[in-house]
Amino acid sequence: RTKLALKEIMSSGGAEDDIPQAERKTVTDFCYLLDKSKQLFNGLRDLPQYGQKQWQSYFGRTFDVYTKLWKFQQQHRQVLDNRYGLKRWQIGEIASKIGQLYYHYYLRTSETSYLNEAFSFYSAIRQRSYYSQVNKEDRPELVVKKLRYYARFIVVCLLLNKMDVVKDLVKELSDEIEDYTHRFNTEDQVEWNLVLQEVAAFIEADPVMVLNDDNTIVITSNRLSETGAPLLEQGMIVGQLALADALIIGNCNNQVKFSELTIDMFRMLQALEREPMNLASQMNKPGMQAKKPARRENPHKYLLYKPTFSQLYTFLAASFKELPANSVLLIYLSATGVFPSGRSDSEGPYDFGGVLTNSNRDIINGDAIHKRNQSYKEMHCLHPGDLYPFTRKPLFIIVDSSNSVAYKNFTNLFGQPLVCLLSPTAYPKALQDQSQRGSLFTLFLNNPLMAFLFVSGLSSMRRGLWEKCQDYLRKINRDIAQLLTHSRSIDQSFLQFFGDEFLRLLLTRFIFCSATMRMHKIFRETRNYPESYPQLPRDETVENPHLQKHILELASILDVRNVFLENTLDDY
Repeated sequence: RTKLALKEIMSSGGAEDDIPQAERKTVTDFCYLLDKSKQLFNGLRDLPQYGQKQWQSYFGRTFDVYTKLWKFQQQHRQVLDNRYGLKRWQIGEIASKIGQLYYHYYLRTSETSYLNEAFSFYSAIRQRSYYSQVNKEDRPELVVKKLRYYARFIVVCLLLNKMDVVKDLVKELSDEIEDYTHRFNTEDQVEWNLVLQEVAAFIEADPVMVLNDDNTIVITSNRLSETGAPLLEQGMIVGQLALADALIIGNCNNQVKFSELTIDMFRMLQALEREPMNLASQMNKPGMQAKKPARRENPHKYLLYKPTFSQLYTFLAASFKELPANSVLLIYLSATGVFPSGRSDSEGPYDFGGVLTNSNRDIINGDAIHKRNQSYKEMHCLHPGDLYPFTRKPLFIIVDSSNSVAYKNFTNLFGQPLVCLLSPTAYPKALQDQSQRGSLFTLFLNNPLMAFLFVSGLSSMRRGLWEKCQDYLRKINRDIAQLLTHSRSIDQSFLQFFGDEFLRLLLTRFIFCSATMRMHKIFRETRNYPESYPQLPRDETVENPHLQKHILELASILDVRNVFLENTLDDY
């Protein structure tokens, strides 16, 4: 490629002797760096997606080459313009690749700071209009590069909750798609229109809007902030375990998704992350930074959309193998329930069904076999028994499914800390069906105030009242922490996990969710309530009169007290 580029230079710029040696070397060096960067970038897709060690040196080499390439084109722009014919879209492609590198570094490390770096490169492309001339060239593949850049930029903005930017990008992308399909009459028009529909549904998934005084929408972040989790107070005896790894698995039919991320997965991954910091300013170094922050801020995560059983087990085994000492593995399952096909004589860990993690064509065809042969079990159904081997280490499981109760039948075989938080298996018919916009149970774990407003029949709220309620919810969380740590009959597993900030917040939100649903007038069936393994002592937690009083006070602040049962206050 380098020789070809030099030939092109000679043909466009006159005889080879007319080109100064230094300029010829500049073009040669640029072509070498460009080839090397493409070669390394393409090699990234061959790296295993699981395991945290194999990829780091390769990523480091790729970052180094792109750092050199980016600086080189900045320093020698005039020579490259004149002698190489460097186009602005080519600079945009380099910047876009660097943005992709940062995004993939975030996926590999779960460090949200890298999202800011990806955002800064993607923003520069837009601000400097690197792709603006692409539409003038009669090359559809270049326009597709531009469209893909937009789609990737939108994903990063969604993860950073920059919804205003997302809305602007969607408008621009819509215009670009219209122009692209009009000019080239391509077959991928339907696919690009689907991208637009998916992102539009994704940004409208929240059931409640928080409004400023001028009626603009307030963007609320649900990552862990410094005031997020209730602090451990003197006298609270809890374990020292830390959440190190999480598998977030999604396979819900018809649920809003974008880029292999369902809304439930999106909400849960944010519940397991801290607010991002700007890495470059944090390190006081300009330019690209590929080094890890001094302290690991977030648990490592794998995002698995519709994994097959073998894929899921491979990732589980990798997480289990690399789990450090005194650490916890979290498994979050948001998936369709699979129910036992008939009565079984035994009641083992494979007799209660489970959740379906992948619904490919074989599985749909399998329904016929299912009816003919009652001993047949779904291949991609994850049963409680499938997780038994992994209970050799501390395991924290969240199941959001119509058959979550299958996981009540767990057995702790190895004596390690083990907790399962289980969603309701059905919601009251009187509650507006929001399943397409995400599960109510997961919403409670991600944004408990929004979920509380939704079950109370509210769809919008002023910012001032929202912040007042958030303050009150923090007080409720502190009191739940007191109830849980002072309980005399609670299973020790809950206390073992309570030392970790992320797990502490999930446990307090789970208890708040369960208490709210038990007090709500339309949640009257047992299947409408969350459950857990091991069971929580109800009178000391989810049905505690002190907590019930707090929920009624929160309802009073919102003027929705009539939605909840009052008889719980008879004790006062």
